[in-house]
Amino acid sequence: MGCSTSKNTEITDEDLEFLKKNTQYNEKTIKEMYNGFKHDCPDGKLNKEKFVELYKLFFTSGNPENFCKHVFRTFDTDHNGSIDFKEFLLAVGITSGGSSDDKLKWAFRMYDIDGDGLIEKREMTKIVQAMYDMLGPCVEDLELDTPQERTEMTFKKMDTNLDNHLSLQEFLSGCAEDPKLAKLLSISSEDQRN
Repeated sequence: MGCSTSKNTEITDEDLEFLKKNTQYNEKTIKEMYNGFKHDCPDGKLNKEKFVELYKLFFTSGNPENFCKHVFRTFDTDHNGSIDFKEFLLAVGITSGGSSDDKLKWAFRMYDIDGDGLIEKREMTKIVQAMYDMLGPCVEDLELDTPQERTEMTFKKMDTNLDNHLSLQEFLSGCAEDPKLAKLLSISSEDQRN
């Protein structure tokens, strides 16, 4: 079901120390989360299909599949097609308990589909459309416009040098000036469960 079975290994002391320093989790929590991860993925790798399946548990009213693919891409930092425990915990730490700034930097990476350090309108429209699909009927409750209109409005507010691209600095500054927009642009499963 997305994870193959192979020889179990324990978390290394090096990875444990790294995760303690780079997440808000203590050693006991990290080990518990590692055991849960290994239970679901005995080979220590979470593939895209299993990730989508797990994500669907949080978004039952819409179709989160396209959005999940973008989230998966940002979690898979070494771009090998799977998420190991270290990548998983670092990403979960940011998206569920990281600072607002860390969450926005993570969101920027998600919008920057081609990884060139800039967000183009087509990239943002694609992510916003995936968000709307994921939220399903909840979108109507949020009084949002179409993904294209949302993208145009966002660029109008954030693209200060009018080059039709958003740099990380423009994105962060724009979000700092408009907390409501920042919340929408960095939407997560945590936001939807509350």
